[in-house]
This record gives sequence, C-alpha cells and structure tokens, in this order.
Amino acid sequence: MVKANTKRQQAQLKALRAFIPKASYADFSEIALAMRAKHMKELTAVNAAFLATVAHIRHQHTDYDALRDDGYDHDSARFFVADRIDEVLEEWGAPRGLDDGTTTPEKI
Repeated sequence: MVKANTKRQQAQLKALRAFIPKASYADFSEIALAMRAKHMKELTAVNAAFLATVAHIRHQHTDYDALRDDGYDHDSARFFVADRIDEVLEEWGAPRGLDDGTTTPEKI
C-alpha cells in the first residue's frame, strides 16, 4: 500500500483517487510513486496526478515505446497512442482526456 507521509503526499493521493477512481491498485500505486519524483515537486497535486497518469498509461498500456524503438520521433509516437491513452483514462473513470478543451489539468 502506498503511504502518505507528508501533507503533500496526502494531497497527491487524494487528487489521484479523484482523477482515476477505477484504476487497478497496481497502476494506482505505480502512478502514486511517480508523482513523488523531483520533477513533479513544483506541480499542484492535480497537475501531478494528470501528468503522472498520462505518462504511466503511455509507457505501460500503449505501443509508445515500441513505436520509438521502430524509429518514430517523440511527437509522432505520442500522436499514434493518444486515442489509446484516452480510452484507458475513460476506463479508469477520469473526468477528462488528453485534449478535452481545457487549458490545464486544474480543471479536472
């Protein structure tokens, strides 16, 4: 079980639970740990939840890495997996997808 030792971690877990309520425990745990990365420190809990979730889905639930291995550039590979990312977000009960017209994840 992922434990929240600080108020920031508590806020992150709360934001993540609200964002992906139907995600498996295994996925949830990996994303929760990724949200603690140094590069996520300056983000709000909501933004960190969104970005960590999308990155996790991209690498664990799509062909993104295989596309990159096959020579596709970063932007092209992301384009080809965008629909799958949105599908997983929907399966997990996320209130928004990659491009739903909002300018920031804060509007989750």
